Amino acid sequence: MKKSLGKATHAMPTPVWLVGSYDSEGKANLATVAWGGVCSSDPAAVTVSLRKARHSYDAIMERQAFTVNIPSRDFVVAADYAGIASGKNADKFAAAGLTPVKSDLVDAPYVAEFPLVIECRLLQTVEIGVHTQFIGEIIDVKADASVLDEAGLPDPTKVQPIVYSPTNRGYYALGEKVGQGFDIGKQLMK
Repeated sequence: MKKSLGKATHAMPTPVWLVGSYDSEGKANLATVAWGGVCSSDPAAVTVSLRKARHSYDAIMERQAFTVNIPSRDFVVAADYAGIASGKNADKFAAAGLTPVKSDLVDAPYVAEFPLVIECRLLQTVEIGVHTQFIGEIIDVKADASVLDEAGLPDPTKVQPIVYSPTNRGYYALGEKVGQGFDIGKQLMK
């Protein structure tokens, strides 16, 4: 029998994404976001949720753009820092030893050192309780050549993304591949 845990955010895992934006003064900023994911395939889009009090909230609203920067496990310290420090008081790129790169496609910076970057134009916002969900149309995905597979697509075992567990506030490395999607389940078809 399962035990009720009540209403809580125990869904797991969640992504560890660093959202890049420029504030009103043009300073590059990062905010670590765990509330996010793919929300549409056509148009290709992702969603990230932020509280209005976050420094990145006004930046995304003003610039109508953001980037999703996916760190490898080597950057877990930088990812945590970007989630606990405020861009109002700190230059998160400098403090974390990261390099901001100005996107040619959207009005937002991305992280040079991270293996996978998604550049987004803001499509719409949805107010949900204490959060605002930012829905961004994917304009481009950039990947380091070293993390691509034989087909030229990002390989999770090479990207080595980290995930987050809201339950215990833990970061975890992505595990091994355990099956092929749209294939392994065929064994149960009759």
